[in-house]
Amino acid sequence: MTNDPFDWQSQLVSSAYAAFPEASRKPVIGITGNYGELTCKLAEGYYKSVMRAGGVPVIIPPLSDTEVIINTLQRLDALILSGGADYDPHYAGEEPWPQLGTINAERDLPELFITQLAYNRQLPILGICRGIQTLAMALGGHVRQDISDLPPAPPKEGSPIKHSQEEPRNVATHHVTIEKNSTLYNIYRASEHISGSVAPLLGRGWGRSVNSFHHQAVDDPGPRFRVIARSDDGIIEAMESTEYKSILGVQWHPECLDDGLPIFQWLVDEAMQYRRTCDVHRRVLTLDTHCDTPMFFPQHVDFGSRDPKLLVDLHKMDEGHQDATIMVAYIPQQPSADCKEPKAYTDSIFDKIEAIVAQHSEHVAIARTPDDLWLHKHQGRKSIMLGIENGHAIEGSIDNLRHFAQRGIVYMTLCHNGDNDICDSARGEHRHHGVSAFGRQVISEMNRLGIMVDLSHAGEESFYDALSLSSTPIVCSHSSCRALCDHPRNLTDDQMRALAQQGGVMQVTLYHGFLVKDGEATLDDAMRHLEHAIDIMGIDHVGLGTDFDGDGGIRGLASSAELLNYTRELLKRGFSEADIQKLWGGNFLRVMRQVQQHRTSAEQ
Repeated sequence: MTNDPFDWQSQLVSSAYAAFPEASRKPVIGITGNYGELTCKLAEGYYKSVMRAGGVPVIIPPLSDTEVIINTLQRLDALILSGGADYDPHYAGEEPWPQLGTINAERDLPELFITQLAYNRQLPILGICRGIQTLAMALGGHVRQDISDLPPAPPKEGSPIKHSQEEPRNVATHHVTIEKNSTLYNIYRASEHISGSVAPLLGRGWGRSVNSFHHQAVDDPGPRFRVIARSDDGIIEAMESTEYKSILGVQWHPECLDDGLPIFQWLVDEAMQYRRTCDVHRRVLTLDTHCDTPMFFPQHVDFGSRDPKLLVDLHKMDEGHQDATIMVAYIPQQPSADCKEPKAYTDSIFDKIEAIVAQHSEHVAIARTPDDLWLHKHQGRKSIMLGIENGHAIEGSIDNLRHFAQRGIVYMTLCHNGDNDICDSARGEHRHHGVSAFGRQVISEMNRLGIMVDLSHAGEESFYDALSLSSTPIVCSHSSCRALCDHPRNLTDDQMRALAQQGGVMQVTLYHGFLVKDGEATLDDAMRHLEHAIDIMGIDHVGLGTDFDGDGGIRGLASSAELLNYTRELLKRGFSEADIQKLWGGNFLRVMRQVQQHRTSAEQ
C-alpha cells in the first residue's frame, strides 16, 4: 500500500477488498436531522458517537411524507431523535406561552410521524434533549412550554437550576439522580465510568453530572414511560419504556460528554438485537394459533387499516413480522342478537374472512395446510386459517361438522365456558361427566375429516376422555399452566404430561387471568408459563396462542405489532433458532400435518 494520501484507490482496495466479506455487518442507526437556513444538518457528536459505539449512522431529513418515512424505517435498526428548537404547542392542543422560544416548523410533524411509526415497529429509540420531548409529544405524554416557574417536585426539592446553560456543550453543569435498576443505571453500572458517573454524589443518591440546554421539558411522561432521572429541582431528565420496548429519552446531550458513549453503545446493542430478531422472523414461520378478531366484525372494523379497535390487522401483523393467525368463529353459549343460529352465524364469519382476503389478496390468503402457510410466506403474503371455538356451532349435527370441514377449518374447540352437547366445560356444571355419547361421534368424525381436536376450555374429565378417544394428537390452542395460576381453564402438570405423551401441544395464552391470579400480567409472566410448560412437556409440545381480540394481550405483548418481543425474549433466554421455530407454531403444525395425513389415509 502506498503512503500517498491522495492514492485513494489503493486505500480502498486495502481496506474494503483485501478480504471477504468486504465489511462486518453493523446495525444502521437513523438520526433525525436538524433544519435551518434551507439546510438539513447535524452536529458531529451524534454520528461520531454512533460510529464509535459500533453502528452505522444515517441522517434522516425532516420530511413528513409517510411513504418516505416507512421506507426509511424498514432499512433501520434503531432511531435517534436529535436535539433542536422548541415544539409548536399547537401539536399538544395548546396556545403558545410568552416564554416559548423559536419553533422549527419543518421538523415537528415529520418527527411526530417517525416516532409513532418507529414505536409501532418496535425499533429501539433514543431521544436526546428535544428528542425526549418528541417521545412525550408523540406517545401520550406532555411537554411543558417553559420550566422557569415550575415549583420543585419530588424526588429532590431544591433551588431552581439554570437548565439553559451558556457553558460549552462538553461541560457538565448539574447533577441528576438516577433510579436504581433502570436502563440508565444499568448502562452506567456496566460501563467503565461507574466510578465517576453512577456513584453516590455528595449524599444525593446514585447519579451523574450532565450538561443541559433547554427550557421546555417533559412534565408528564404518560402511561408508556416511567421517569428514571431527575435534576435536584425535580425536572424530569430521563425516562424509559414501561412496555418492554427499547426506548430511552434523556434531556441532556451525551454526544457532547466524555462519558456519554455508553448510552450510544446501549442503543447499538439493542439495534443488533432488533436486527437479529428480524432476521429470525425472516427465516421461521410465525403462527399464532388463536385469535378472536371476528368478534369485532359487527362493529364494521377494517382489517386493511390500522384499526384501533383491533389487536390483529394487516398493519399490526406486518409491524410484528407475524406470518399467520388462526381466526376462530366464537359461538356463545346462549343465543345473542348476532348469533341466533350458530351454524349460520359461523358461516357468516367465514364469509366475511373470505371477503377480507379477496379484498386484500395481494397481501393475505386463506391457508388450509402447513404447506399453504410456507407458500404464502415465500410469496410475501400473510395467512389466515379458520377455526371454530365451541362445538355448539355444529348444532348437534355430524353433517354440519362435515360442512365446516369443507369450508377449511383446521380445528374445533369442543366447548367454551359452559357444557354443551359434546362435552363438559372447565366452567360448566359437568352434566356429562366428560365427553357425551354424541361427543364421541364428533371426535371420531373429526379424526376422520382431518380436523384437530382442541381441548382449551374443556373440563378435566372431558380432557382425559378426549385424549383416550382421539386417534390423533390433540391440541390446546390457548391455555396456560395451573401450577403458576390456579384457574380451572389452565392445565395441571399431569394434564400437560398426558398431552405431551400423546403427541399433542399446549399453546400458552396471553390472558391476564390465566397468567396471574391478581393484577396485571406482563411479558415476564407469559415467559414464566412458557418455560414451565417446556420443563413439564418438553420443547416439542409448546407454543403460543395469544387470544388477541378475545381479551388476550398483555404489557409487552399487547397486539400483533409487538410479537417481535416474544422472539426477542426467546433469543435473550438462549433458545436456538430451531427451538424458536417449534415454539412459533412448528409444534402445532406438526400435529396439524399428522391429523391431516390421517384424513388422507382414511380416505384411501
